[in-house]
Amino acid sequence: MDHHHETDPRSPEVRTEALEDLLVEKGIVDRSRVDALIERFENDLGPMVGARLVAKAWLSPEFRTRLLDDADEVLATEDIQGAETGPVMDHIEVKANEPGVHNVVVCTLCSCYPWALLGLPPNWYKSPEYRARVVREPRKVLDEMGLSLEADTEVRVWDSSSETRFLVLPEQPEGTDHLDLEELAHLVSRDSMIGVARAEKP
Repeated sequence: MDHHHETDPRSPEVRTEALEDLLVEKGIVDRSRVDALIERFENDLGPMVGARLVAKAWLSPEFRTRLLDDADEVLATEDIQGAETGPVMDHIEVKANEPGVHNVVVCTLCSCYPWALLGLPPNWYKSPEYRARVVREPRKVLDEMGLSLEADTEVRVWDSSSETRFLVLPEQPEGTDHLDLEELAHLVSRDSMIGVARAEKP
């Protein structure tokens, strides 16, 4: 699947890049520092909030049940590092992968996404191609992204909106029962919480 697509010159992404280019040209900012900051937020800080939720659900059946029943209440009351609720926290629903069932998230209208839990959305998530195709042919799209599912696995596609964001609770990898919360959290990628990948094996 080709994640690249044509961008509107009026789009926020293009305008932001133009502004960054201008600031770099004038020596106001250093591009490498901007790239490093974005990389850290996208791959470390952001996803680790959601990853800790997943890891705690793996460790505690009671917590897992509460998270699936009412994620908003869990986020409001539980001490999950980085998951403090506030005006940027959307209504969240968590959908659990299990044997025979695989969940994947999309936003068909725009690119609604649980920023507070996953950090910055990947470019492919916002692309018209992903948004259109994953609804029509989810199994094929997942296969193209490197995730092959068993033929009898039911694929459920969840369409995020301005009112509700979704997060996938991936299955815990085998042989990880001895790991603690932080060790488990590092097995949980952003993509696994969108549903286009599995949690990593240690």
